[in-house]
Amino acid sequence: MKNNFIIIILLIFLANSCVGTSSQGVFGTGVSIAFDPRSVGTQIDDNIMEKNLIARLLVKDKKYLLSINTKVLDGRIFITGKVDNPEEKLQITKAAWETKGVRSVKNDIIIKNEFNFQQSAKDLLITSQLRTALIFNKNIKSINYNIDTYKKKIYIYGIAQTKDELKEVIKEAKEILDVKNVIASILLVEDLRIQKN
Repeated sequence: MKNNFIIIILLIFLANSCVGTSSQGVFGTGVSIAFDPRSVGTQIDDNIMEKNLIARLLVKDKKYLLSINTKVLDGRIFITGKVDNPEEKLQITKAAWETKGVRSVKNDIIIKNEFNFQQSAKDLLITSQLRTALIFNKNIKSINYNIDTYKKKIYIYGIAQTKDELKEVIKEAKEILDVKNVIASILLVEDLRIQKN
């Protein structure tokens, strides 16, 4: 059991170090550190919290590596993904609240229905369209946002420089064709505990 845990931790670190300079923003690689309004110390704390939570979820069940997405911003944990039953969702929420240093937990995990390839393709298209719109909008630092879509509902996580940028991101999301709902968990730079000087 102890060896399995060590292997899981090593795989997590290797997987993260192999990720290229994609558009993952503040949730991905170190490529966005210069654009991230959080202090370096806060970024490190958030990264440690996220790795800790992922490791504990993987100990519970390895399938969570692919089915659950976690993001930590300024001590706030955001969780998306799909699970088989409500009990799993509750266990994941409990694990998130037990993470050292957590300030809040927002659980947007959805209970799985039957897999629908057509729906998944539409969700992927919606995510791609919004990602492209954010990149081309000069009033938005697109690198600071992460997007998940499930059943035409867009979940946006990130840090906005201003209230106007926050409104602009939500506006872009609502303009995507076929979107049913936009769930935004966007922090303002001024709301962060510790900001860069």
